[in-house]
Amino acid sequence: MPRIAGTDLPEGRPVHFALTAIYGIGRNNVQSLLKKAKVEPAKRVRELTEEEIARIQKVIEADYMVEGDLRRLIADNIKRLQTIGSYRGKRHAQGLPVRGQRTKTNARTKRGKRKTVGALKKEERAKVEAPQQ
Repeated sequence: MPRIAGTDLPEGRPVHFALTAIYGIGRNNVQSLLKKAKVEPAKRVRELTEEEIARIQKVIEADYMVEGDLRRLIADNIKRLQTIGSYRGKRHAQGLPVRGQRTKTNARTKRGKRKTVGALKKEERAKVEAPQQ
């Protein structure tokens, strides 16, 4: 299993799909990356030679910020927004959508599982409504 930029690439997949497993390399970047490295996109990862893997790795190191460096940069940017007290920083800290999306409905991935308020079972309601002495 070839390892590029600290990520193992799945052997059975075509190169242009497998490279998207690397954080920071998307479907749009792959085409230009493979053109610069002079590698055929339809080729499977297991068919790549050591020379082709080295060329791909060299192009990624030279032209793209990937994996740890990119994650660190994004985390630093978010931390900076939080320390200056910007609206976006506060939204990141609260775990809410940052870019103006509505939250009354939707935003479930960001807000998490629903927590029902006010709905009690029959037995629980009877306990609450009964006068306490």
